[in-house]
Amino acid sequence: MSATIKDVAKLAEVSISTVSRVINDSKPVSPEARRKVLKAIDELGYKPNEIARSLVTKKSNLIGIIVDDIGNSYVAQIVRGIEEIGRMYKYDIVLCSSYGSEEAEIRFIQLLMQKQVEGIIIASEIETTKIAESINKYKVPFVYLNRLYNISKTPTVTIDNEVASRKMVDYLYELGHKNVLYVTWNKNIELTIEKSKIQGYTDGILNRGGLPIVCGVGGYKIEDGYNNGEKILEAIEKNNVTAVFCCQDEIAIGLINYLYDKGIKVPEDVSVVGYGDISLASIYRPKLTTIKEPYYDFGAVAMRRILKEINGEIPDKRTLKLPVQLIKRESVKDIN
Repeated sequence: MSATIKDVAKLAEVSISTVSRVINDSKPVSPEARRKVLKAIDELGYKPNEIARSLVTKKSNLIGIIVDDIGNSYVAQIVRGIEEIGRMYKYDIVLCSSYGSEEAEIRFIQLLMQKQVEGIIIASEIETTKIAESINKYKVPFVYLNRLYNISKTPTVTIDNEVASRKMVDYLYELGHKNVLYVTWNKNIELTIEKSKIQGYTDGILNRGGLPIVCGVGGYKIEDGYNNGEKILEAIEKNNVTAVFCCQDEIAIGLINYLYDKGIKVPEDVSVVGYGDISLASIYRPKLTTIKEPYYDFGAVAMRRILKEINGEIPDKRTLKLPVQLIKRESVKDIN
């Protein structure tokens, strides 16, 4: 039978309340009493009941994580960043996958609060404000990471998407590409991060004296890039496009597949770049030139923000923006 707090008190020759104070570090205890209690805990191999302890200390050392789908490589990177920082500060995570369901995310918030989590981080692709409203009711620190939508008035970690798009345009122009096509995910542009990306692309093109060319597709997955290949190819041929800037790496990879099936080589015949730097971007051939969204860092910084709030620090900014990185690989040809 495992040792109890009564056994510890008996062996240390102190009261149960003294043992409780030492375990929970709740009130001052004399050095001699503390030494006796710790020695007794060690001898008996006593392990405190963490649930009961958390009720006393108001600390569970748990952070709740709700993700869209842990099977997505970028989500796995976010979770790894969260977990590694948490481990440094002796925090564990409780992980839930919603698979794109708003109802599931709201239900998981309730479940996590029952588990006494001290903070919540959400990595989602859902267009909604209900999630933030649900968390706010509990007055718990949280960060909302959404790579598709701008969720207003929520703490988040991101990059400056407008600056990033402009940086890619500048790079393509430096390599001689005057006609650059932007392929966007054509849904609720006003609510999505695409609004900032398109603004950056447009400004970059106009600043160079060019004409913006935008082509909308109905999704942001690899199959969407492939299935819209004919539409994109028509825009390429009509406008003498030499480089295609895709709003997501997945679209770029799908498009490269389509062009390959049509006998069009990348980058020999047309250059293609992406956005995100998912794991496939550095594995696929040709390796994809892209804007890096540092998903591991998003998770790590989000976790640090949560821990600061738990410790009573008020973050300076609601939105934390990390540096923009352009990853140069093989999918762009210098045509100067």
